[in-house]
Amino acid sequence: MSRRVRQKCSNSEEKDQTNVSLETLDSGCLNSATAFGVDWTTLPDDTVIQLFSILNYRDRASLASTCRVFRLLGFLPCLWESLDLRSHKFDTASAISLSSRCKNLRRLKFHAAGCADAIVSLQARALREISGDFCRDISDAALSVIAARHEKLESIHLGPDACERISSDAIKALANCCPRLSRLWMSGVREVNGDAINALAKHCSQLKDVGFMESDKIDEAALGNLSSVKFLSVAGTRNLKWGSVVQVWGRLPNLVGLDVSRTDVNLSAVTRFLSSFPNLKVLFTLNCPVFEGEVDGNTMTNQKGRILFSFLCDMLKGVASLFTDNSENVNDVFQYWRRLKNRDKNLDEIVFWIEWVLSHSLLRIAENNQKEFDDFWLMQGAALLLSLLQSSQEEVQERAATAVATFVVIDDENATVDCLRAEAILRGDGICLLLNLARSCQEGLQSEAAKAIANLSIDSKVAKAVAKNGGINILADLAKSMNRLVAEEAAGGLWNLSVGDEHKCAIAEAGGIKALVDLILKWPSSTDGLLERATGALANLGADEKCSMEVAAAGGVHALVMLAQTCNSEGVQEQAARALANLAAHGDSNSNNAAIGQEAGALEALVQLTYSQNEGVRQEAAGALWNLSFDDKNREAISAAGGVEALVALAQSSLSASQGLQERAAGALWGLSVSETNSIAIGRQGGIAPLIALACSDIEDVHETAAGALWNLAFYRDNALCIIQDDGVQPLIHLCSSSTSKMARFMAALALVYMFDGRIDAAVPVGPSPSSQGCSKTPNVDGVGRMALKHVDEFVISFYDPQTFYVAAASLAPTALAQIAEAIRIPEAGHLRCSGAEIDRFVRMLRDPSSTLRSCSAFALLQFTMPGGRHAMHHSGLLQNAGAPRVLRAAAAAATAPIQAKIFAKIVLRNLEHHQELSS
Repeated sequence: MSRRVRQKCSNSEEKDQTNVSLETLDSGCLNSATAFGVDWTTLPDDTVIQLFSILNYRDRASLASTCRVFRLLGFLPCLWESLDLRSHKFDTASAISLSSRCKNLRRLKFHAAGCADAIVSLQARALREISGDFCRDISDAALSVIAARHEKLESIHLGPDACERISSDAIKALANCCPRLSRLWMSGVREVNGDAINALAKHCSQLKDVGFMESDKIDEAALGNLSSVKFLSVAGTRNLKWGSVVQVWGRLPNLVGLDVSRTDVNLSAVTRFLSSFPNLKVLFTLNCPVFEGEVDGNTMTNQKGRILFSFLCDMLKGVASLFTDNSENVNDVFQYWRRLKNRDKNLDEIVFWIEWVLSHSLLRIAENNQKEFDDFWLMQGAALLLSLLQSSQEEVQERAATAVATFVVIDDENATVDCLRAEAILRGDGICLLLNLARSCQEGLQSEAAKAIANLSIDSKVAKAVAKNGGINILADLAKSMNRLVAEEAAGGLWNLSVGDEHKCAIAEAGGIKALVDLILKWPSSTDGLLERATGALANLGADEKCSMEVAAAGGVHALVMLAQTCNSEGVQEQAARALANLAAHGDSNSNNAAIGQEAGALEALVQLTYSQNEGVRQEAAGALWNLSFDDKNREAISAAGGVEALVALAQSSLSASQGLQERAAGALWGLSVSETNSIAIGRQGGIAPLIALACSDIEDVHETAAGALWNLAFYRDNALCIIQDDGVQPLIHLCSSSTSKMARFMAALALVYMFDGRIDAAVPVGPSPSSQGCSKTPNVDGVGRMALKHVDEFVISFYDPQTFYVAAASLAPTALAQIAEAIRIPEAGHLRCSGAEIDRFVRMLRDPSSTLRSCSAFALLQFTMPGGRHAMHHSGLLQNAGAPRVLRAAAAAATAPIQAKIFAKIVLRNLEHHQELSS
């Protein structure tokens, strides 16, 4: 099964977001709020408020709409101090509907694209903190308006995507409008000039934490004027002159923490930072190639009370050096610090900043995914991420979870993870930590934790741990979320967990199948990431027979057909077709195959998907049609929907395509060719030539499937002539003689005996075939036939063991015959189903003067009637109706017949007796 992993990406398009309007709060109220005999309106107010406080705002709104009491309590300002709108459409209309509740709003998280007017429309004049993701489109004007309307802002964080349209002018506006600003972090501002920085120094006297990351140009001299700053990050900045930096920043009286990660800082500057800055306690130099190339790891040691964060240092040990007690002896110094009862306020501030910067840096390193960081991740990076997952800062936890989801991935396209990294998280109890975050009421944490669980679950050991610790139930619940990002990542987790057979039933028992089907029915076709994951999970689950029935019972057939018909995403189309193929793969054991054919437009949609520009879509659509063609009604309906023409064209175009597409194109034609009408139509449409070409493939699955299709087609005289004319005899002879697949050899032999059992005259003029472009050929059918039957005879003789056969012929003991039957049995042949006309033809061959035809037909009937074969009883009934027992007894007693033909005939008679006893 295919599977995907996901790294964090931008999905800010409005069409992919749900509307945030809370009009339900203004709708009518219920007269009572009772359930199971309990009147919930009698709960104490403080209990109800506590209940409201742990809900996301959407669930809070839903609960408030249930009764008048809850509505009044749901409007309390204390419940509307924080909003996270990152996964929702946030426009002016939505903001106006929320504005009456936002007078006391303090913290706001949002996707920045196009939302400046909406933030203003919230009328949240008391807003203290804003945090925006995906800020590429936010402009100077937008940021200036936000600043002008929210003069009480204390913290602004815009990133991690680059703020490409923000310039120094907007930073000056922030400084002029927001004098209370204490934290300012911005990513990717192209230039931060001296005027902007001096404006911050002049107007924002409380500014303590500044981060200008990934900038092209910063005025380092002006930064020296930010006398109030305690923490400064210029990570990823490219223009700094380190000699000047050391001189200017050394005058910052309050500088405690400095982050120069991902820059070209050198050893000399780092040494001077540590020795010349009197109050500096923390210096980040992560992923600084110049510094790392110049330094000898043994020479850089942390001084007591000062920490150097570098790949060359033990970072946890460095944090421990901040403390005066015996904290160096603990494994997780961050956890040790969190448990301290009497904590120093200044030290707390430093450690909080360390967590903040470290989470940013580790996420950036994970996103770069460079091979040289393997040792770092295994030696201390994974342990740092595990510690950050337990931070009291929600943003730090989110970034740590995102970093975990990202750093384990080696190849996103091929769903490959680094098992050593994944198992490092597993050993550190990271699965339990992530599952706890997934249980959080904060949707941002839920989505990032679910993403990490999903990616880690590609590793089989981690998948077992996720299932053991209740992760399947958690993901199934999250898949029901009204938050698209949460539901999407949860569906991805179920997709990866459903790859192995061991977790499929557990997903079904947890309600995962119903949740996945509901996702498809609930979310619009534009939410392609979510729908691809949901359909991928259903495709995996559909491979299990019991689960496939549950998918159908939950409305999965309708949902998947709807996607195949209406969704334009190739990823969704591919997974929907694969899911339908797996649902239809269980044959007669359930009714899914017929149900898909009866769903309006299903077969037409799959036929159309075979024309897709995407190879994966074409492959899965052909696979679905192959499986569906095993149903008689579906087979004819596929043909009526243009399936023959589509699949012949697909086979012709697949000759230079992947093995999977070639196999499925040939397989779908094989399935359709069971019908006489379809078989003749395939020949007339030019389907024989590409099948001959596929029969020449070195890939066993491809040439075996092509041989099966040619066997069916060769039953009809015109097709047999076309195979001869298109030079198909030699490839079939080659398969019959040389293939490593017994099934391919067997079906090639049957195709050859169909072609040369006497229906075609020895030398007959053959008109142009659909692929011969008008060129008539007159092959020597008799000579070609003799050569072909010689190889068929050699194929049959290859199953002949003289000693065993002569012993069986002499004794006729049932045990001897049974021993031969099991020795020569081709297990896969038990899945082949012959029509009455084909069985009659094999019976006629038993009377043919040719010993080769008699031996081959007896061998074929033996394979078709072996006990345990899927269609053995069907074939036995056809043989009884055709009077085969009398012919078989004559063949077994014929003095001139080869001994193998006699033994084969006796075994077939034994098989018929066995099936007759069972039926009686």
